[in-house]
Amino acid sequence: MAAQSAFWDRLADRYAAQPVADQAAYESKLAATRQLLRPDMDVFEFGCGTGSTALIHASHVRHVRAVDFSARMVEIAQEKAGKAGANNVSFEQGSIESVDLVPGSFDMVMGHSILHLLKDKRAAIARSHEALRPGGYFVTSTACLGDMMPLIRFVAPIGNRLGLLPHLDVMTAAQLRHAIEMPGFVVEQQWQPTRKAAVFIIARKPERVGPV
Repeated sequence: MAAQSAFWDRLADRYAAQPVADQAAYESKLAATRQLLRPDMDVFEFGCGTGSTALIHASHVRHVRAVDFSARMVEIAQEKAGKAGANNVSFEQGSIESVDLVPGSFDMVMGHSILHLLKDKRAAIARSHEALRPGGYFVTSTACLGDMMPLIRFVAPIGNRLGLLPHLDVMTAAQLRHAIEMPGFVVEQQWQPTRKAAVFIIARKPERVGPV
């Protein structure tokens, strides 16, 4: 995780200062997520960046635990939480692979703009499934580079070796959906505002089926 942290640490302040690329689409994703939230819910977010989404949703749930590769991203998120007086959000450095997660302890897991940066998205999705209570939601907005810019699959390995790019999973939307459905999630919503935009998915872990 040290290499990942160093790469994103260098970009953190610039990233924090950038406006959202498509504010209307972002607001639509927030609204779709907010419809699922309840005051008694516990939420986990991996790849939280500087904490904007976690902080927006925090007032609608009991607690949000958020992690990111980058120590600097987490530092900025903590500063923002302090200024906002958000006492029910905790930010820490880590990844979904590295942190302790009690199985069945969350009502929602969010992973935005992160799955395409992981070496094993399937493991991250499976861990999300395990961490959720039955009926819990997995919510993700993912850049499906295999559809958006397929030629990057030839450029990404070179950029990664030179330290110019992070690891990139050049997946398609179909591959993303398949990876989400593999551990047992049921996709309830899939939306892509434009062909070049990230794919937004809300999936649900089914309730336990009792004996007949």
